[in-house]
Amino acid sequence: MSATAAGVSRASLASKVPEITALFWVTKILTTGMGETTSDFVVQTIEPVIGVAIAFALLAGALVLQFRTRRYVPWVYWLTVVLVSVFGTMAADVVHVQFGVPYEVSTAGFAVILAAVFLLWYRIEHTLSIHAIDTPRREAFYWAAVLTTFALGTATGDWTAHVLGLGYFASGLLFLAAICIPAVAYQFLGLNAVLAFWAAYILTRPLGASFADWLGVGPERGGLGIGTGLVSLVLAAVIAVCVLALSRRRQSVPVPLLPQSPRSGS
Repeated sequence: MSATAAGVSRASLASKVPEITALFWVTKILTTGMGETTSDFVVQTIEPVIGVAIAFALLAGALVLQFRTRRYVPWVYWLTVVLVSVFGTMAADVVHVQFGVPYEVSTAGFAVILAAVFLLWYRIEHTLSIHAIDTPRREAFYWAAVLTTFALGTATGDWTAHVLGLGYFASGLLFLAAICIPAVAYQFLGLNAVLAFWAAYILTRPLGASFADWLGVGPERGGLGIGTGLVSLVLAAVIAVCVLALSRRRQSVPVPLLPQSPRSGS
């Protein structure tokens, strides 16, 4: 094994999060779509307050399980991501529906909160690299950022779909184009790897949610009307297949799409 491969392998064992591969991005986008449709299905099926409470309890349990693991365990990690997606969607929707906060205001608010999380994280740990999630404190910052990105992405997707009047499908196309920008900038323009990662990570939320909404909601809302429950079940099945593939891939040394920078923050 080369020195580089050995370093990647050691980082993989130490970190509590997966390597950044193409399958990572596919699975991440699928979880964002599932979070959106599952949240809609739950709050339309049972009392919203009860639904939010259940989602919070499940998320808390998943986070406890995730923090207790000593290494990256694919099914634990992705279960937590799915539940963060569901609860993050509910949190953003509650801000708008229950408190009447306009989408543009909630989008700006969650952006400020996320910036504050990143600033505090960097000031304390001197890195925002996900390849350095190897202490409980760094893991806490990581999940705080992840939860906020889901809430921000939800508000942003609703803002483009409803306030700007683009609808779900056009919004999905917009975010599909937007997510290519950090990827291209990283590959060809030398954009900082950590900045490229987090920019793309934030955009996965409105990207996946917009297309999931388009598939699930009725024609009166600009969708195909397949049903949010059915879309959630299909996405759950595909996510399970992806996690199984990630679990098997774990047995060999993965090839990351972003460079390892465990301590530098770049």
